Parts: sequence; structure tokens; C-alpha cells
Amino acid sequence: MENPTSSQWLEVSLQVDGEMAEAVAEVLARFAPNRVVLESTAIADQPDGEGVPTGPVRVAAYLPVDASLEAARQRLEEALWHLHFIRPLPQPAYRFLQETDWAEAWKFAYRPIAVGERLMIVPAWLENPDPQRVPLLLDPGMAFGTGTHPTTQMCLAEVERLVQPGITVLDVGCGSGILSIAALKLGAARALGVDTDPQAVTVAQENAARNGVAAGFRAATGSVEALRQPPLGPVQAPLVLANILAPVLVRLLDESDLAALVAPGGHLVLSGILEDQAAEVAAAAERHGLVLTHRRQMEDWVTLTAHKPR
Repeated sequence: MENPTSSQWLEVSLQVDGEMAEAVAEVLARFAPNRVVLESTAIADQPDGEGVPTGPVRVAAYLPVDASLEAARQRLEEALWHLHFIRPLPQPAYRFLQETDWAEAWKFAYRPIAVGERLMIVPAWLENPDPQRVPLLLDPGMAFGTGTHPTTQMCLAEVERLVQPGITVLDVGCGSGILSIAALKLGAARALGVDTDPQAVTVAQENAARNGVAAGFRAATGSVEALRQPPLGPVQAPLVLANILAPVLVRLLDESDLAALVAPGGHLVLSGILEDQAAEVAAAAERHGLVLTHRRQMEDWVTLTAHKPR
């Protein structure tokens, strides 16, 4: 690595396929809380100004350059080495960045992305290229949920399909707030989001305000239990969204009774699932009285929608 001189951040990045992107991001986040981003390595521009994510996913973390940097870097490399046994990983790339470089560099990867029939994910610093679509103005900051990942796009398509005017939507693992914002802009009256990362809650609230739906959005740090008690709960809703990771979904279903948040006659959207994990997640949903009604797949990622009988 080059010498840091006056640089203030060390960027650690890996290019991986979609199957490993979230797992690598989770590892990096242990050492760079609130400073991990995922981005497509290429976005194919369309004539109308929209973009289509292509290629591998670049996952980057930003470590502060201080006395603990070398120890943090070594622990990070050890954690990646353990992850390597699940699937081989490339060696991480390193570069030092000035504060201003770090704050702006990640923005250049994003373009407007059309999702479903009516939605357009628009980075907050760009214009909506298609006025016929509902814009989701997003400044992801350091929270997950930029719209480039298949799991988010499939969840948005399910929100578009299932949201009804005036309903309440629950968003477990809300990240940037993109799913809640979409639901509100498509007619939901209220969206309640929870995330175990306090920074994600802050980013989600800021994004809701940016989209003019702050009055209908509330968020808190926590998980399923935060929706069972004040100030957010106890609450059930006709549409519950959980875009996390398959092992977490199974745990939330079996140990936290995620299904209990779904009102009778409502739907639970489960995403963040690799193809070979779908059967396990489906079985967990069915153990709790849910009936699978819809499946989407993009690349190796699966989104399952389950219905709770009345």
C-alpha cells in the first residue's frame, strides 16, 4: 500500500458476484460501521437516460486512518479469509482517500434505474428521466438499499404489485428506506421501518423527507420486537417486507415470530435469499401458517411472497 500522508480514509474494496456481495458487505461492516457501500461495476446507459446494472458488484469499506488502522486491516483480512472457504474471493484492493474524495467518490456509480411498471430509482443529485414513472429519490449514504441489487428490485416490484391505498406497511431491515418510500408514494398511508443499524434509521428518515413522505414514515432501531412495543407497536399490517439474508429470515420466523406481524389476509415479502436457500425459507414460512403465493428470481437471488389466511 502507498503511504497515507495526509489522507484520512483507507478504502478496502473487492469485486464479487451477486451471490457474495451481501456476505462480503456484512464482513466489512464489522470493521467499518456505517461506511460500507455496494455498487454495480457497470451500468448500461439506455437512450432515455435510464440505467441497467451489469457486471460484478463492487463492495467497499472505508477505515479511518488512525492508530488502530493496521490492527483493523489485519482483522478484516482474517475475516475475509474465513469467508473465502464458502466461495473463493479476490484479494482486496486498497487506496487512501482524502475526506472530500471519500464523501463523493461513491456517487459516480449510480444512475436512474427503472423498476417494475411504475417506479424509477433516482439518485438524489440527478433528475428523473421519465416523468411517467414515480421517482424514488435516494441518497443511500452508508445504508444498504441503493436499488442496484436484485433483491431490492424484486422487493420493489412486489411492493408495486401488492400495495393498496391507505394501508400500513412494515419494513423489517429498512436500510435506506427505499421500500417504505415506494409504498408510501404508491398510496400506502403509513410505513414503519426498523433496522439494527442506527445509521440506517437516520438515512431512511432523511430519504423519506427528501421524497416528501416523512409524515407517513416512522423508523426505529431494532428488529421484529420493536414493532411489538411502543413507540411503533404493537402493530399488524397487511403488507410486511423483510429484505435481509436467508439465515436471518429463518431466525426471525422461528425465534421472533415474524409471521405474527402480518394481518390476516395480508402478505409477507421475504427477500435476500439465494436460490439454494429458498426451500429452507419457504419451509420456515409454512411452519408459521403462511402460504407461498408468488416467487420471483433474478440471477441467483429469489424473493418469496407468502399469504396469511384469514
